[in-house]
Amino acid sequence: PKPDPTMTLRLAGLSRNYGNWTALKGVTLELPAGSTLGLIGPSGSGKSTLLRLIAGLEPASSGTVHLGNRDLSGVPAARRNFGVVFQDYALFPHLNVAANVSFGLVERKWPRARAAERTEAMLQLVGLGGLGDRRVDQLSGGQQQRVALARALAPDPELLLLDEPLSNLDTNLRDGLIRELQLLLGTPGLAAVHVTHDQAEAFRLADYVGVLRGGQLVQFGPAGQVLRQPRDSWTARFLGYRNILPGNPPRLLDEGLVSLVPPDAGPGATVQLVEARGSTLELVLAPDGWAQPLHWTGHVRELNELPAAGSRVGLRIPASAWRELEP
Repeated sequence: PKPDPTMTLRLAGLSRNYGNWTALKGVTLELPAGSTLGLIGPSGSGKSTLLRLIAGLEPASSGTVHLGNRDLSGVPAARRNFGVVFQDYALFPHLNVAANVSFGLVERKWPRARAAERTEAMLQLVGLGGLGDRRVDQLSGGQQQRVALARALAPDPELLLLDEPLSNLDTNLRDGLIRELQLLLGTPGLAAVHVTHDQAEAFRLADYVGVLRGGQLVQFGPAGQVLRQPRDSWTARFLGYRNILPGNPPRLLDEGLVSLVPPDAGPGATVQLVEARGSTLELVLAPDGWAQPLHWTGHVRELNELPAAGSRVGLRIPASAWRELEP
């Protein structure tokens, strides 16, 4: 099915207080129907709290959650028709794989034959077809996470909520499941909110990204736009940008637009550090008159000769390489 354009997820002024501590403060955003939202930020920034408020697992101190024209304030989690996948899978150890997947269908009183058909279809979808009779403690971590995904998807939820679903898996398993999630989250009509501490994972999977800091949403927008155009100096540093010059306002230098030229062909800089990584070269430069170093990454083929620490180079920095940031 195509995404229903009316099924936009709208958060308005969403806050959560625990006594005198504010875990989440005034989060407002709109996620278009059928899109995936990646939530990133440092530990303790409020990512999982926000997901739990959307899920209805915790009450909001203020603000609202709407999906389409439904105001979900006061609607218990079991009646929101959302699928949730947690970091620790939260499978039922006393049930086999099929019974875990069909749990939500039984709760919703699906006819037995229809529930069995849907369960097997979901196991096929996540690559576990034919393993319905297996005990969950006989599965690998990656297989258990697939069961958790199948269980969340079985009741055909209006929204899929993923809370660090891959963080307990080793690198190879994670890479494989990320590729599978890319296909899954590309299913027309399926909207999702994905909490992760792994920025690369977020930008691979999400259509939109929200950056949280200290319980506040500091930036939200299309994933590519957030990555290419961080709003302020904190977000730029969090996203891995290194060439941020202090000032009023601070400025971000796009190192990809900086060219190295012969020492006499542009403003000069001293090479402080050279790191060659295959065909890629990373340099730390001390430009004349600058109070901080300049990081430059490029390909060896772009240079006439390989610079050495202590040598001099020239810089060509077009005006378009600079962008003003919020403080």
